[in-house]
Amino acid sequence: MATIEDAPLGSLRSQMRLTLHTLHAIRLWNGRLPSADAPRIRGLNDFVTLVNRVYRDAARDDPYADALLLRFEAKLDSTRTALLNLHAQLNAAMAQAPAAFSLGDNLNVEPVQLPVTFNAPLGFLALYLLADYDELARRALLAQHTALIDPPTLEYWLDEGAHCLRSLFSLIQTYRTSGACRDDFAANNAKAQRAREQFGELPQNILDGSLRARHAPALRQSEPAALNSAGPTSNNTHGLPEDS
Repeated sequence: MATIEDAPLGSLRSQMRLTLHTLHAIRLWNGRLPSADAPRIRGLNDFVTLVNRVYRDAARDDPYADALLLRFEAKLDSTRTALLNLHAQLNAAMAQAPAAFSLGDNLNVEPVQLPVTFNAPLGFLALYLLADYDELARRALLAQHTALIDPPTLEYWLDEGAHCLRSLFSLIQTYRTSGACRDDFAANNAKAQRAREQFGELPQNILDGSLRARHAPALRQSEPAALNSAGPTSNNTHGLPEDS
């Protein structure tokens, strides 16, 4: 008799959406196309495509992709701290309202709902920061409307928060795949030498894989290694979905 473990299973899926209430946050999602007068500004939607590529390369044991994921995590932490500081200033301003006055939530009557299809966990961490900024924007707009802050303060907070996120998105905008993996560096072959010439040297703890990002992907096993460890009929690899 077949057991329940023998039953075929499909892939797990979840329908995820991001709800945005302010134009300020929507602009950060969309970015800006280049024009004759202004350069391109990457938005979160465009940025995640690059994050997925870096994540996929890191799964293929590319040490340069791993190095970039470490930098990205550090940038995420500093961006989160900057937004928390802005929220703290806003909270202090809104606390000046008298106790008898209830502000309530400042929500859009027709918010924008965006489908979310990310492959890399780090993309979700950036998404959470955009949601934090959207909350900051709608609450700051309410604070200015109710005279708890003045227009220059509102503009400063909105611009400062947006700048932090754009700086995060720009971190990987020039990313290129090195085409080399750690086995290439161990062999010091032509791929490794070419990667060093193009992208520079890496610290030893990144090169040997002892230091990786907190949310770095599991490494894909090469086909020969998988065959040797699992037997000739096994096709067990740690796969990742391709970019959506």
